[in-house]
Amino acid sequence: MPGTATPPTTPDEWWRSGVIYQVYPRSFADANGDGIGDLAGITSKLAYVADLGVDAVWISPFFTSPMRDFGYDVSDYCDVDPMFGTLDDFRLLLGRAHELGLKILIDLVFSHTSDRHPWFTESRASRDNAKADWYVWADAKPDGTPPNNWLSIFGGVAWQWDTRRNQYFLHNFLTSQPDLNVQNPAVQDALLDAARFWLELGVDGFRLDVVNFYMHDLELRDNPPVGEAHHDPAVRRSNPYSMQRHLHDKSQPENLLFLARLRSLCDKYPAIAMVGEIGDEEPLIRIAEYTGGGDKLHMGYSFDLLGARHDAPYVRRVIEKFEAVVTDGWPCWSVGNHDTVRVRTRWGNGDERVARAALALIMMMRGTPCVYQGEELGLANVTMTFTDLQDPFGIEFWPDEQGRDGCRTPMPWDSSVHGGFGTAATAKPWLPVAPEHIALNAASQIDVSGSMLSFARQVLAWRKTQPAIQLGSLRLIDTSNPSVLGFVRALGAESLVCAVNLSDEVASLDLRDLALSSVPSAIADAGFGTPVALTVDEIRLAPWSAAVAHFS
Repeated sequence: MPGTATPPTTPDEWWRSGVIYQVYPRSFADANGDGIGDLAGITSKLAYVADLGVDAVWISPFFTSPMRDFGYDVSDYCDVDPMFGTLDDFRLLLGRAHELGLKILIDLVFSHTSDRHPWFTESRASRDNAKADWYVWADAKPDGTPPNNWLSIFGGVAWQWDTRRNQYFLHNFLTSQPDLNVQNPAVQDALLDAARFWLELGVDGFRLDVVNFYMHDLELRDNPPVGEAHHDPAVRRSNPYSMQRHLHDKSQPENLLFLARLRSLCDKYPAIAMVGEIGDEEPLIRIAEYTGGGDKLHMGYSFDLLGARHDAPYVRRVIEKFEAVVTDGWPCWSVGNHDTVRVRTRWGNGDERVARAALALIMMMRGTPCVYQGEELGLANVTMTFTDLQDPFGIEFWPDEQGRDGCRTPMPWDSSVHGGFGTAATAKPWLPVAPEHIALNAASQIDVSGSMLSFARQVLAWRKTQPAIQLGSLRLIDTSNPSVLGFVRALGAESLVCAVNLSDEVASLDLRDLALSSVPSAIADAGFGTPVALTVDEIRLAPWSAAVAHFS
């Protein structure tokens, strides 16, 4: 089923044609020499980000936090943790970004807080205080066990006994991250106030963490087991969380009503965009629900390309399902972030060509691409020792899982000590800087023909000149070759055939169904390179390469 083209956008809809760059602040740049990245460090590197050709920067949380989950456990939604600087530092960052033409999206965590948040301190004090029902509390079963079988993503049951109230509280993540009761209108009002604070400060939008976790089943019904019908053999079972179908602890229909309230607030400000992280058994169906109708999220952040599966038939099925179910909604595609093994390692065992093909793929798909810091340098995941681990998830599931630290190591800016993450006098970085990353530092790749960074800048610059890629329809090309993905992007009179070889062998995309009357013209100046061969019948591609061609 061919996807429909998106009408030309207004300036307020910059996000449809734009590219987002994710910054993980602890690991981007250290300006004060304490070994941890900060807001001033981000500000010092914004010109580099702008030169990449992206349109917006998503900054992971920098709010006041005890840092049990490195900022995703918020204790004050409206202030900056001293580790990262001050509100004035953020104002300077925002001003510099806007000078450079960059939008700033901040990461709001509305499903849970830290147990150090004043709201939780008050809520747990008694069962009858003003915030008693601001979190999800429940009585024990008669035998003292938790209210149901819900599990935490971080291991163990999702309920923690509290002796102050003699009740359990819900935590989908760490025990120190109690879940807010977002069904409560007063909680919703408080969260909207936090969003309004940052909108008034001048941010351009929000990335919403685990946006489908805001609501839970009020009857607290047990989740059913996965069962063979729903079991994905590609999913590792080291974490028992994957053994349940999460029908009752997330993705509840009431969530859409709160998102409509949040959208209504954002619509009072010009050119605001929201992208929601949606982790679900049916992520594309949720993206359709959460972004359709123009009254909730602007974009849904998809997990479909963040796993180990990357073969062409799999990616084709993802696109087919997206085109079938996400009608007037909009996706945000990514192949990496601060929670996943870097794509160069995850898909290609360290082969840089894989990083290039993956970047090209998301730049050509219908939707908004999101690039994680370091992907433009071709960074691979860092193998961590147990003594270097900081991530509570990695520590809990070691050695079967190494956790998320391997993708969070500091950015290598130059070949100096610590890769230029700070200065020569900087304290030891919070995570080690890998020697193989220093060899790929940004300074050594800038303006170097053939480097990964030059490739990324070329591809992003080319995308800005291609309305058919930004806003056009998408039609998959039928192929029997399991190594190649092909599709047509079209807008008005412009038609482009896009091809990606996701294998280690030379492979061809069959064009005969297009019934071309003349040989397409390859677009070599985008950085993709020239196909091995290009005729009216086929595009032959080198291993792990991409090509785009005009045709009529």
